[in-house]
Amino acid sequence: MVYSYWKNGRADDRSIFDLFFRTNPFKGEFTIFAGLEECLRFVQTFRISSDDIDYLKKAIPNVEEGFWPWLGALDCRQVKLYAIAEGTIVFPREPLIRVEGPLGICQLLETTLLNLCNFASLVATNAARMRLAVGPAASMLEFGLRRAQGPDGAMSASRYSYMGGADGTSNVAAGKLFDIPVKGTHAHSLVCAFTSLSELTSPMLGDKNIVELSLQYRRELGITVASQGEMAAFISFAQAFPDNFLALVDTYDTLNSGVPNFICVALALIQCGYTPKGIRLDSGDLAYLSNQSRKQLRDVDAKYGTSLASCNIVASNDLNESVILALQDQGHQIDTFAIGTNLVTCQAQPALGMVYKLVEINEEPRIKLSQDTVKVCVCVCVWL
Repeated sequence: MVYSYWKNGRADDRSIFDLFFRTNPFKGEFTIFAGLEECLRFVQTFRISSDDIDYLKKAIPNVEEGFWPWLGALDCRQVKLYAIAEGTIVFPREPLIRVEGPLGICQLLETTLLNLCNFASLVATNAARMRLAVGPAASMLEFGLRRAQGPDGAMSASRYSYMGGADGTSNVAAGKLFDIPVKGTHAHSLVCAFTSLSELTSPMLGDKNIVELSLQYRRELGITVASQGEMAAFISFAQAFPDNFLALVDTYDTLNSGVPNFICVALALIQCGYTPKGIRLDSGDLAYLSNQSRKQLRDVDAKYGTSLASCNIVASNDLNESVILALQDQGHQIDTFAIGTNLVTCQAQPALGMVYKLVEINEEPRIKLSQDTVKVCVCVCVWL
């Protein structure tokens, strides 16, 4: 296209393009605009290198030789961008970015600007909807790194989930690059790695024997069926992170092993001078399990005068917007929702469908006409 413009002497015509979308995602009523910062960085650094041109000469043969020096000299000094502030609630057919400048260079910006805004806005909107479902009283974490579409998709998902309302991410690289709070727990593999208390290198935490304290509470509470391997795993994690002890309790049996083992180690940890943080539920009936877990913690508080019932209950396990709303209806005791796959992949709708349309050239309006009325490019533009 750009070669055609150049060959016909049109590459420097003054043009205006609008970037917008036609329908809100997830059958919703709003969209969060995101990706602008990356668009500005791209425009500010846009150049076509000599290596790019060497490749293009092979990919697009039979091009007049004079085109290549012109292409190599292109930059965006004559391009102006007008945009809605990133993070703003926006609506269909509202120009999000208006690009003004020479026709050739503005055309070349199309694909990258769309790529940078489409997924970013989709993820931010998805996160905002889930944030609304979670409600103001609970926390929401992005836990989707392992399920994201590659490393670039994962980094973008973490960044724009945070913009959309997540309180933190399990993605440590995103925490480093974007200053997002990093939150996480251990996996089932930590629990499965231990089979007995004898596998612990040391029974001590500071000057206290945390193993003996945990066993003491196990005897006092009459716990007989809970896995000692699971208890060993919890103790090892408590020894490593005594200030941030939050245990995954559903590896074997949530209510008969996981929560009782957490209680024993948590009580021992209190004796060692630390405050346990909570538990994570990753399977089963989350509403029922959260309520029953909270009940067990309250019962222990009544016996020992502790405050374990104030511990954080985290839920994961393929959460999505509809599941979260269903949990609200059921009356759960969840404090934190850790959302993975359905947040970062936008499983409910994989693409937003932004478009980039020529709306003016040489001060004359342009419009696409179509028998498909939704594709007729009439936008409402109000610049403040």
